Amino acid sequence: MAAAQLQPLARSALTLALIRVLVLSPDFPPQRGGIETLVHRLAANWARCTPVVVTLRAPGSDDFDAGAGFAVRRVGSDKRRPRSVIQLNARAFGFAMRERPDVILSGHIITSPVSQLLRRLTGVPVVQYLYGLEATARPRLTKFAASRAQAVIAISRYTARLAREGGASPSRIHLIHPGVDIPGRPAAVQTDRPTLITVATLKYRYKGHDVVVRALPLIRAAVPNVRWVVVGDGPLRPYLESLIAAHGLGEHVDLVGSVSDAERDAWLSRANLMVMPSRVPAGGVGGEGYGIAFSEAAVHGIPVVAGDIAGARDAVDDGVTGILVDPERPLAVAEEVIRLLRDPKRAKQLGDAARSKVEQLSWPTVARQVEDLILRLAED
Repeated sequence: MAAAQLQPLARSALTLALIRVLVLSPDFPPQRGGIETLVHRLAANWARCTPVVVTLRAPGSDDFDAGAGFAVRRVGSDKRRPRSVIQLNARAFGFAMRERPDVILSGHIITSPVSQLLRRLTGVPVVQYLYGLEATARPRLTKFAASRAQAVIAISRYTARLAREGGASPSRIHLIHPGVDIPGRPAAVQTDRPTLITVATLKYRYKGHDVVVRALPLIRAAVPNVRWVVVGDGPLRPYLESLIAAHGLGEHVDLVGSVSDAERDAWLSRANLMVMPSRVPAGGVGGEGYGIAFSEAAVHGIPVVAGDIAGARDAVDDGVTGILVDPERPLAVAEEVIRLLRDPKRAKQLGDAARSKVEQLSWPTVARQVEDLILRLAED
């Protein structure tokens, strides 16, 4: 009897292992960023699905793909020019029509049109990821993607609200927070200066780097030897440099640029506090969908001061794992930073709670949740 029961179970496991998922995204490593990390970690941690990623070519992509452990197909360039986007969608269409995947995971709204075309032609179900900023940049395409997908993955309650406003049926919206790499608890490195850190690309003003610059003179008045380490690079760097110079803060700020994950972790291990007062862009939508950087800080037991808006409210439990403030008020940011720098016991309590919370968000755990959703759709 037991052997008879085992046989169908084995067949079922084999069937699940052969679920083929076409993963579409313009954002993928070796490019750096939150979406890039999310799409890669999902595919890398699936145990019951076989992914094929179609994405854009980037410097270093051949070496990266050789060690990926799953199939990656590249087209175009790492620049999101219209031609590259068209090539990405055309390559996805051709592959899907030849190979007939079981499910399509659209990792960005710009791959939603080809995903839905394939849905109409082949019946393959579509899982659409939504983050937050795209609702500002491409509101009509966001509504198209949200309203037509068979399942929408929202990375926060805020993103779920955007999905509903875009026409997604509540029954099709699935709240799954992004994950984080969780090594053993890293040892803190003692530094001779109180250190703040911000980890974010210098591409979007909503991240709040300018707010930190305006808060820093107030912080420095209370903590004279404070320094601010900025990890990340992008087109806003000249603007940020000029703002730092205008406030006479050159000796208190280190712009370290874009660094490897290991270097980022080394900087985090030296920090006392993360500060990233993200805002919602003009128009009242978009901005921080969640904030993987908050989770990366939590891995190191570092509390955060974050903007009390959008997806940050899911990433940071106010008063428990960090502090949420009005991101439009540099004074509010300064007050909370000063309070935590002066009270290391309180800061440690918040950091320890942040580490305990984030341990529930390892990438294998998050990937399994997405995989469960994909398998349910494939079986319908």
